[in-house]
Amino acid sequence: MGVIKPQKCILSVMLFFLACLYAGSILAQDNKTIIKSADQTASLSDPENISRFLTTSSEGIYTANRNYVPANRNNEQKQSGEVLIYRDPDYPVMQRIDDLISRMTIEEKIGQMNMPCGYISDFGRDVPEKMESFRKFAEGRFMDGLGPGGGFFTLANNALHEGARQQADFFNELQKIAVEKTRLGIPLLQTEEGTHGLMCSGGTIFPEGLAIGSTWNMDLVNKIYSTAAMEARAVGIHQLFTLVVEPNRDPRLGRNEEGFSEDPYLCSCIAETLVKAIQGDDVSATNKTVAGLCHYPGQSEPSSGLERGAMEISERKLREVFLPPWIAGIKKAGALGVMATYPAIDGMPTHASKFLLTDILRNELGFNGLVLSEGGGIGTLVYMNLASDQKEAGQLALKAGLDVGISHEDGYMIPLIESLKEGKVSMDLIDRAVRRILEQKFRLGLFDNPYVDPDHAEKIMHTKESIDVALETARQGIVLLKNENSILPLRKDLKRIAVIGPNADHEKNQLGDYTAKVVLQEIVTALDGIKTKVAPKTVVEYVKGCDVIGNELNEITKARKAARNADVAIVVLGENEWNNPEGKGTVGEAYDVASLDLTGMQEDLLKAVHSTGTPVVLVLINGRPLSIRWAAENVPAIVEA
Repeated sequence: MGVIKPQKCILSVMLFFLACLYAGSILAQDNKTIIKSADQTASLSDPENISRFLTTSSEGIYTANRNYVPANRNNEQKQSGEVLIYRDPDYPVMQRIDDLISRMTIEEKIGQMNMPCGYISDFGRDVPEKMESFRKFAEGRFMDGLGPGGGFFTLANNALHEGARQQADFFNELQKIAVEKTRLGIPLLQTEEGTHGLMCSGGTIFPEGLAIGSTWNMDLVNKIYSTAAMEARAVGIHQLFTLVVEPNRDPRLGRNEEGFSEDPYLCSCIAETLVKAIQGDDVSATNKTVAGLCHYPGQSEPSSGLERGAMEISERKLREVFLPPWIAGIKKAGALGVMATYPAIDGMPTHASKFLLTDILRNELGFNGLVLSEGGGIGTLVYMNLASDQKEAGQLALKAGLDVGISHEDGYMIPLIESLKEGKVSMDLIDRAVRRILEQKFRLGLFDNPYVDPDHAEKIMHTKESIDVALETARQGIVLLKNENSILPLRKDLKRIAVIGPNADHEKNQLGDYTAKVVLQEIVTALDGIKTKVAPKTVVEYVKGCDVIGNELNEITKARKAARNADVAIVVLGENEWNNPEGKGTVGEAYDVASLDLTGMQEDLLKAVHSTGTPVVLVLINGRPLSIRWAAENVPAIVEA
């Protein structure tokens, strides 16, 4: 790079020309002298261009500023048809990012750092209102003072309930708004949950994590998450999050059903496998997405077993028990997404922990992707009394290494701009987060290929092949806990079978949590399955008996009669899924318990059926280990389904 030291005017000009010849070239054009470096041009007839083209060191030495683009470059390029550097795929990605960041206002930068959940009430109460809000957010018209948004989190599951074509069409519409109706045309980054399959209407639903873990089959894990990624990318989703790789530690925690195992080694094997399945060798491929691992570095050993409870663990336990899956998923497999966890770890809230989010995650594990907040995660710093308000919480989170807010929290919106103006945060920190966001979008290929094909989306969503993988996983995930006197398998030609229990014919309870709000495909319940397997002359009598929780329904007498008249009684008990319409969930996010015993009247129902003397098979559909002491001692066959 040539230099000029301005001591004498003539010498300065001569050296300046020599420098430009060395760095690029000098051209005569329309009676003006044009300075041309490898990737930019400036006119000597414009003093402002020259001063901005050159940068000055502390020693007064001038060098060519390779990042400079003249202020009128946009209009010139539009008129001439020249492609902007950040839009030109021939330029290196980092140079494209540098060019784009240099053009962005602070409002546009903060807009990119927000990818809110589709369920937040700010967007509206019904689907049409939400969809219009999504359009405004994509264009930067949703909130005064905030630029176009960076993307969305779980939009499809909260608004697009008609299936693949509607999802692909609407995501294309939003991308068109972002690309064509905003000043810089930055594409959106769409994120959805993928705990056990793509979590939106039409996506294939695989068994919950504990069943997947129970297979010990990495080939199935690969097929499950390859399918989830393929379906997601086809409709326009670029990141799959809520891939819960942390080991389970306290069974009282309702979110345990999202995880795979209590064993760090098995969790590590699954983490490495699912990241490779989801991201592949090229995350920009049309059947791959970013794998977002959750919840870093863990949440499954909270005080009192309560969600968001502090994890009072030592650094040794952190490294020996909780970090192995992250090492496997990030260091070995290259995961590009992480969600910060709710709890404080050894006294420090994770969303404000530079030690966790930067020192370990990025410096030790080599993480090179995006760190997303939990839902309302920035607010954890307020209720844990580390920050006085959202504004201060945003400052702490940014400094720690949090890149994206997913809950429309003030800490990462207008107050963050105020924090910058007040000197509480630096532009370098904001640019750090924005650079990571843009790099994710570039590596996904969104600047060059932002749209998807709705016809293709319809063809590959929930195919026979994906259904077969789900069925095989369900079969291999079944655990036989007890089989006294080899009562199982049952003969298909039994004369009469009593099927009893609140989970025998409950569709949603057997799906687990983090499934689509609107499930479009047919669900086969335990009762349905039994009816299809027995001989044509076998009579199957069903009695619900009771509810999973509460005592409003009492059909125990009816169940006892059905069992007495049957050759065998199959009793299906367990837990309620978290989105139970009556608000009676017993497992899943935010449904923690003090006791692991069967809830409601379920054990009374089981004892009544057993008292008839008819052989009993107990089938459990649940999301955590249950305390079934009486059943273990008295029921001859127990199956964990």
